[in-house]
Amino acid sequence: MIPTFYDTIKDLVWEEVTESIYSKTINDVERALSKTNPDIEDFKALISPEADRYLEYMAEKSREITQRRFGKVMLFYIPLYLSNACSNHCIYCGFNHNNDIKRKTLTDEEILEEIKVIKSMGYDNVLLLTGEFPRVAGVSYIENAIKLCRPYFSAINLEVFPMGVENYEKLIAAGANSVYVYQETFNENRYKFYHPKGMKSHYKWRLGTPERLAQAGIHRIGMGALIGLEEWRTEMVYLAMHLSFMTKNYWKQKYCVAFPRMRPAAGGYQPNFLMSEKEFAQTLWAFRLFDNDVEICMSTRETMNMRNHFITLGITSISAGSHTDPGGYAHPDTNLEQFHINDDRTPKEMEKMVREQGYDVIYKDWDRILN
Repeated sequence: MIPTFYDTIKDLVWEEVTESIYSKTINDVERALSKTNPDIEDFKALISPEADRYLEYMAEKSREITQRRFGKVMLFYIPLYLSNACSNHCIYCGFNHNNDIKRKTLTDEEILEEIKVIKSMGYDNVLLLTGEFPRVAGVSYIENAIKLCRPYFSAINLEVFPMGVENYEKLIAAGANSVYVYQETFNENRYKFYHPKGMKSHYKWRLGTPERLAQAGIHRIGMGALIGLEEWRTEMVYLAMHLSFMTKNYWKQKYCVAFPRMRPAAGGYQPNFLMSEKEFAQTLWAFRLFDNDVEICMSTRETMNMRNHFITLGITSISAGSHTDPGGYAHPDTNLEQFHINDDRTPKEMEKMVREQGYDVIYKDWDRILN
């Protein structure tokens, strides 16, 4: 019987993990940089303040590893929001059930309208998202949306509410290739503060989602934490531990990590902890050195300048032309959006920028025949 990830971390004390990161020395950093297969203690060193003077070296190493492992290509992805109805009360999210915003769940005809616009941009893969409100947009609704998308896209990815193995198997059979689920914060003692009510308030159920996904046989699993809730270095160590646990125990799956920084949204919540662009870079390069094979994505939450500079430095996929409101491609309405994006360039404008840096752009993730 494989222990759960929760079993492996339940006795850790958040503050002690934080202290262990900040106690790392220059010698620890140099030892970590010399290793081919860094462990969690090495990751702590790479994410620590002491690694600051080695960032240029980490960047060069990250570029070399990424190009060797993934080539000089950048996968473009695009979110298609199906619904902003949500039963959760996450205090930082624009979709918070308490927020006085318009709610919309797309009909079949409206989904097909969105598909038409997204296809005109050149995409052959799509990321379907919903709020967490199964009574409005549940398993059957998501399954139907996947089937509507299947004739048009080679890869269909999901970012929806956590569910059990049987329901994931049903969505995989319908055509889902990847599922992304973000823990938001790994700090169990503070988790309930940010998620007071709703399905998302159950820490252990959400934490176990990647394991249920792997047991269901999904092709790719996306994991991450939202930067702005708790001390970000500690969050990233827990995320690295989660990634390590999954790759060891569920090695047949591919993995992607993300650490999006909080953006302005309805409700006006302000982040408790800020991560600078320099610190974002350090985090990105620490993950690339820690796991050469992990995919790393960057969304339109980040600035235009920042996204330009990271194309060659470790990320493998980037969103372009995104809308975070249901129906936002055919009929944009900022009153429906989850958060305000930071980079509103079109896919063609993004593609020009990427190609100018010597990288190829791919809009197609992978073929269903490979499943």
